[in-house]
Parts: sequence; structure tokens; C-alpha cells
Amino acid sequence: MARKNPFLSVMNNEQSAADKPALDYTIRGASKSILNSIGEIAARADKLLEGETIVELDPEIVDGSFIRDRLEEDEQEFNELVEAIRDRGQDSPILVRPHPEAAGRYMVVFGHRRLRAAKQLGLKVRAVVKDLKDADHLLAQGQENSARASLSFIEKAMFAHQIARRHPDNDNRLVMSALSLDKATLSKMLSVASLPPEIISAVGAAKGVGRDRWYELKSLLEKPSNLDKAAQYIATDEFTVKRGDERFNSLLAWIKTSSKGSKAPAARTQKWTSYDRSLAVDSKTDGRTYTFALKAKEAVGFGEFLSERLPELFEAYREKTQQGD
Repeated sequence: MARKNPFLSVMNNEQSAADKPALDYTIRGASKSILNSIGEIAARADKLLEGETIVELDPEIVDGSFIRDRLEEDEQEFNELVEAIRDRGQDSPILVRPHPEAAGRYMVVFGHRRLRAAKQLGLKVRAVVKDLKDADHLLAQGQENSARASLSFIEKAMFAHQIARRHPDNDNRLVMSALSLDKATLSKMLSVASLPPEIISAVGAAKGVGRDRWYELKSLLEKPSNLDKAAQYIATDEFTVKRGDERFNSLLAWIKTSSKGSKAPAARTQKWTSYDRSLAVDSKTDGRTYTFALKAKEAVGFGEFLSERLPELFEAYREKTQQGD
């Protein structure tokens, strides 16, 4: 739904000289520039709109961000937002920048759902326009999402992956600042985000699934045979009819079950003794090999007898199997 305006100083043109720059992601004294709390991230996102003039733009000249932060839209939440804007109007402005490649157009930094709602309602969208470079755009988008948007773990991981790929540096300080991450968490995020795109896309946002379970799936799919099984499973009706977290849960369960089923069967043994006890046979198979052990006084003689007749015995076996008996 439409949010109560969190930008208390939207129309205030004065900014304290003591305030830190909203887009300063190289904060002195902060190890790798990691923000300390969601409240701090929200405050920095808010500062992007403080003291700025709000304008009304035609949604048709505003394009989406060059980096995607959602795998799927929660249609129920979006419909609630549409109804709230219909009833009360757009409470808080979105942030846009002049489009870096198309004159006369704009690009959303954050506020995609509000833009979509305005377009659906046939309304102008209230926006603040700021001339931002790509790095500042990414930082602002990440801070807004971390502070307010209900992004799932995998959506944040994919967002982090896109930033790291577009703006590589030695310590990923931009990614960590944008999403308030430490190195260990970012490492796991980037690891999970390296899953095949078709797997992530098929599973979707999985909003109730956290870091540890995604990392468990990633570890299982590092085995090529498991990855092949996953690719086959996500194409089945059994998988595609599921929604939300059920898709992730079913895929993880499928991989675990099929992995157990692919293990070599337990060894089986069998014993046979002739009626006169002159020959005893111990046989054993592990699903790959089959061995005989002949014992008692006829062991050597019967063993030589079998060896001499192996060709005709094999032909008899082959004929039997070909007949389907």
C-alpha cells in the first residue's frame, strides 16, 4: 500500500553542514564502509530526497533501472498499493535520474512499483529528479531496498551479483555499502547467485527461504549429476504447478531424495549347498560385481567344469534375456 511519507524534510531546502553526504560510500573509519543498521540505511536513502523539488512526470517517459532487484512481483501487495494510491494519492515520491542514454527520458532509481501503479491508474508520477552516476544510482537503489523493500535473500543475492559484475573492485565495498553486508555474507550471496539462471528463475523469489537453505541447495548442485537432475525436475508439471516457497522446498527435497537413491545398493549375499553337501557356494553382489566362492570337496572340480562351459552358459543367458524371459 502507499507508504506514509518517510521523508520528513522533502520540502526543506536547508541541509545541515554536519550531515554526511547521502552517497558517500567511502566513509572514513568504517571498515569497508559497511553501514551499521537498517535505520542508518533508511536515513541515507531519505537524504536523497531532502531539499529536492518534487515534479510530476508522465510514466511513459520513465524507464526502469538498468539493474533488476526483483525476481517476481507480489501481485496482492501491488494491488493493495494501487488501491491506496487511488484512494489517497501517492504519499512519497520516487527517485529518478535523467536517462544516461536517451535524451528527454528518465530512469528509475527506486520506486518501480509506485511508477507501475501510476501508469496503471493513468496518473502522473510524483518524482525527485537527481543527476546520478551509475555507482551512486546502484548505492541509492540498494540502500532503499535494504531499508524498505521486502526483498528475499535470493533477490538480494542477485542484486549484489549484478553490482559486483558491473562495478568490480578489490573488496566489493560498493556492494557491501549498498546492502549493508559483511564480507562473509556477501561471499555466500555471490556463491548462491552463481547458480544457473534457469534454476533461479524457475524457483523465483522464494520469500520465506533464507541464506542457509539456499547455500545448501548451491552445495548440492555443485555435483554435476545433481545439477542435471535439477534441470530435468524444474521442467516437470509436478514442479511448475507449485508456487512460492513450495518450488524451492520441492526442488531441494527432490535433489536430496534422488541423491540418496543414486547410491550403490547394499551388498547382497546368498548361500547354496548341494543335497549331499559335497559343494557349497557363497555368492555376493554389490550391484556392480558378482562373485562366487566354491567350497567343500567338489569345489575345484565344479569350478573347472563351470570355467570350461562359460561360453555356452553366456550364450544361454543372452538368449534368455533377449527373449524377455
